[in-house]
Amino acid sequence: MLGARRTERLEKIVEEIRAKGGTAEYQPVDVTDRKAVEAFVQFAEKTFGKVDVVVNNAGLMPLSPLEALKVDEWDRMIDVNIKGVLYGIAAGLPIMKRQGFGQFVNISSIAAHRVMATGAVYCATKYAVNALSEGLRMENSDIRVSIVSPGVTESELAGTITDESTKAMIEEYRKTAIPAEAIAEAIAYAIGQPDGVDVNEIIVRPIAAR
Repeated sequence: MLGARRTERLEKIVEEIRAKGGTAEYQPVDVTDRKAVEAFVQFAEKTFGKVDVVVNNAGLMPLSPLEALKVDEWDRMIDVNIKGVLYGIAAGLPIMKRQGFGQFVNISSIAAHRVMATGAVYCATKYAVNALSEGLRMENSDIRVSIVSPGVTESELAGTITDESTKAMIEEYRKTAIPAEAIAEAIAYAIGQPDGVDVNEIIVRPIAAR
């Protein structure tokens, strides 16, 4: 069950999955809209009869020095990176508790382990993801909770940077980016563990990362 704002991409992925014999559905969803997230997860349950896993993956990374006072960008990061994860939890947790099983996979970042200049707000949002995930794990002995923390990865994250000096720095940093498939495989590994095994965090980053 796939959800995002840009449905043309979802349609393409669903077609590819079906062409290979898989089953897939999609629905547009904006993770900053709690009702939309709730409707999305409920649609998944209605369509497939259960909710095994919720992957909270949406994120923004408009890095900039705090002195630049890009407050609108700070607000947007908080809405997507923190509240989006909370809305995913709020939508999925009641279903999983009713089922007696389920798993959340929350996509964090190495930015949750090391603060970098220009990344104070972004890092703060990822620290929050880790804290929320750990709290969720501790409160629920019947629900698995996994954090996947990517290093620099091929994605559109850098495209949200509007600060020119930061953009130039990140373009150089991203030359070592690993493929998105590496993160997908880490997610699949966490999901594929036997019952009773909870992979709490996986950090995946380039060999060249220091």
